[in-house]
Amino acid sequence: MIKKQVALITIFCALSFFFAGTGLAHFGMIIPSDSMVMQDDNKNIKIRLSFSHPFELSGMELVKPDICKVMANGKKIDLINELKKTEVMGHTAWIIDYSVKMPGVYMFYMTPKPYWEPAEDCYIIHYTKTVVTAFGDDEGWDEEIGLKTEIIPLSKPFGLYTGNIFQGIVKLDGKPVPYAEVEVEYYNKDGKITAPTDYMVTQTIKADKNGVFTYAAPKGGWWGFAALNTSDKKMLFKGVEKDVEIGAVIWVKFHDMK
Repeated sequence: MIKKQVALITIFCALSFFFAGTGLAHFGMIIPSDSMVMQDDNKNIKIRLSFSHPFELSGMELVKPDICKVMANGKKIDLINELKKTEVMGHTAWIIDYSVKMPGVYMFYMTPKPYWEPAEDCYIIHYTKTVVTAFGDDEGWDEEIGLKTEIIPLSKPFGLYTGNIFQGIVKLDGKPVPYAEVEVEYYNKDGKITAPTDYMVTQTIKADKNGVFTYAAPKGGWWGFAALNTSDKKMLFKGVEKDVEIGAVIWVKFHDMK
């Protein structure tokens, strides 16, 4: 009888862990210290790259990305050699000290190395970007970088008040993805927000037939949007072919009106 009870408890704990884990959404993260650099602001900004569950503040290891660049005024500048190792949420992350010298829109982006996720039995690659504007120039905020999969903003990805609508088009290989699933999560940086239920940690919306999604943020701060698809190519893990989840991720900051 005792052995049976122990077995049941063990199964219950395992299932509890499994279902709790499935609620955790992964997000590539690129968070700048300032998303709108004005004339009187500090011109030197810090860009932090990490991989995490941003609401729960549960970090994961981010090895040095394959690609890290900024696109500004139509030019792509390689930043891979500017990366310095740091920690975010207790795990390996990367930081860039970047000096903003010219007016313009700066799109910072990375392609990380594939991350093996045993809980989902697949690899994860999140093509992640964020947009910084400087010195009053806001032209080109909707330009495409040309990533494998990418969210193209239809709303300016900066200068947004809390409650404003943010829209974007989900693209894969340059084409819109009809009815793409988009996960949305708040960067609970100070850990002060508690979700009423686990269902509200990550919110999920779907794009329309043209690949366009719409969301209104209920609170000021950084919000991540991750549009997930499965790659048509597989990768080997210990000699076995596995699926590859590819995510188009964009980070957008909303501001409370004062």
